[in-house]
Amino acid sequence: MNQPTSAPPTTRPTLPAAARRRCPAAAAADPTPCDGPPDAATLIDRHGRETAGCVQHCARRLPGLDGARVHPFVAAARALDIYFRASELPPFAWEIGR
Repeated sequence: MNQPTSAPPTTRPTLPAAARRRCPAAAAADPTPCDGPPDAATLIDRHGRETAGCVQHCARRLPGLDGARVHPFVAAARALDIYFRASELPPFAWEIGR
């Protein structure tokens, strides 16, 4: 009776290191790197769902979310930075190479 009694450990698929460090607001198809901490700001969509993210990805996601806004507790300078960056982008900018 030389059979092992325990099952082999399960392995989880691992993401590349760059993907693990991206903020929750980064779209999977968006190739741009994060800018700042991954919880620098929070977006709220028109249904009340919240998404935290870095300034870069919040700004890139904001134009594609109908009725979205930056959470009111985000520092004013950071919120303005997001709004200014978002004003220069079309919705889903990563789909057209921007």
